[in-house]
Amino acid sequence: MSYDALAPRQVIVGVCGGIAAYKMATLVSRLVQRGDAVHVLMTVSATQFVGARTFESLSGRKVLVDTMDVIDDPASQHVAIARRADLMIIAPCTMNTLARLATGFADDAITLTAAAIDRVTTPVLLAPAMNDAMWRQPAVQRNLDTLASDGFRVLPPDAGWQACRTEGQGRLPEPDALLESIDAALV
Repeated sequence: MSYDALAPRQVIVGVCGGIAAYKMATLVSRLVQRGDAVHVLMTVSATQFVGARTFESLSGRKVLVDTMDVIDDPASQHVAIARRADLMIIAPCTMNTLARLATGFADDAITLTAAAIDRVTTPVLLAPAMNDAMWRQPAVQRNLDTLASDGFRVLPPDAGWQACRTEGQGRLPEPDALLESIDAALV
């Protein structure tokens, strides 16, 4: 797949429930400004950090939180969105979402849509974000290895100041870095 900056891409942005969810508003805005069609999916916990209306305003599309919501047509929304996608990014990808993806759980809009994507033809980027102690957990590292072997592309987190008032590995990369990763994956 080659990326043409002039052609609009269908980008799915999955926002999970972490404090870094606020950074995704900037990413969605930048994607839309350059002409990409952005479909935002959120976990219920993500809506506690940033409201769905924020992303609806930025993307110009209804946000899918409940898998039973109808956005486009009565067909399965996760399948319809997955089929149109050129790329999916899940960010912040929480420890919980990493574990659910690694073990095959598909019980929310994000994991269900990720399960419906053919990762051979459509990249799925995971941008983990959690505090340093969580990042270093053996279970997280095992899940990351599993996900990479399953064809997910894991973007390494940044180090620095964290919301828990500590420094360490686990920060969500800034929106510009995420945009660069998206562009690299679309080449």
